Amino acid sequence: MAEAAAAPAKTAPKAAKAKKPAAKPTHPKYSIMIAAAVKALKERTGSSRQAILKYILANYKVGDEKTTGVRLKLALRKGVADGSLKQMKGTGAAGSFRLAKEEAKPAKKAPAKKTVAKKPAAKKTTAKKPAAKKPAKK
Repeated sequence: MAEAAAAPAKTAPKAAKAKKPAAKPTHPKYSIMIAAAVKALKERTGSSRQAILKYILANYKVGDEKTTGVRLKLALRKGVADGSLKQMKGTGAAGSFRLAKEEAKPAKKAPAKKTVAKKPAAKKTTAKKPAAKKPAKK
């Protein structure tokens, strides 16, 4: 029994392992890869998520298909939300996607500041007249 009691005493805190810096990916951002895939596929009604994934896996070193699919799905949703992609069919990351036209984006112009001269407040000259008293009824 002495051995069983001694075992928990031996468990000292382990030395913290030094974290290795994350290796930089050898591929561009997913938004850039998606844009290249849609341009290269040249589909009239838009490119599907599966077709875009197939293109990315064939042309870039992104790793395994499973994690690439998840990241692609998130990038497609973000692209639709920020307006860089247009969803032709479907919802979420399903359906067909096209690149948004550059002309469709309105150029952000600084609004012209209008100088409006403030008019002085009009003075109220109308005074309320006291209400006429009605004769009391008997």
